[in-house]
Amino acid sequence: MENLQALALAAGLAWASGIRLYAAVFVVGLLGRLGYVQLPEHLQLLEHNWVLGASGFMLLVEFAADKIPAIDSAWDAVHTFIRIPIGAMLAWGAMGNAAPDLQMAAALLGGTIAGGTHLVKMGTRAAINTSPEPFSNWTMSFSEDGILIGGLWLVFHHPLVFLALLAAFLVFAIWLIPKLFRFLAGIWRRLAGGRPPPSAK
Repeated sequence: MENLQALALAAGLAWASGIRLYAAVFVVGLLGRLGYVQLPEHLQLLEHNWVLGASGFMLLVEFAADKIPAIDSAWDAVHTFIRIPIGAMLAWGAMGNAAPDLQMAAALLGGTIAGGTHLVKMGTRAAINTSPEPFSNWTMSFSEDGILIGGLWLVFHHPLVFLALLAAFLVFAIWLIPKLFRFLAGIWRRLAGGRPPPSAK
């Protein structure tokens, strides 16, 4: 069971990094700090004051930026270079009690999971932002907040269920990502040709 929990934590932190990196770091660190969960040695730095303060501040910034159409897509683009490597590092830390080769495998898979989650989020948001009204953006953003909390709860309380749902999500992501980027490429071509973009609805 301990190995299953470590695997779920590694995969869960990588997955969460692709959606809300700072929220994931803050929530998990705070849970460890308050004694609700026992974090692996290599992740206990998430409980430190400076890490909680920095992640908490960035959580608030991201929460606001993620609710503003177009700003959210710019934020996602910049965080392509942040979410994926940090997701890999968190997965590595979650497997801190394992052999070095398993830690490296966890880091590689963690980066891949974070990248897949990030691409789904970024592509979906960019597609939604083709609609002029902000309500679909707000709905999606608040939905992501709820999904993150629910996913982290499953990681600690029902790790096997989380891993099964993550596997289903990754299969879905493999199917969805090419479609999202074909749609966005079509919009770019229309804009370059001076034609109005199609509705994302």
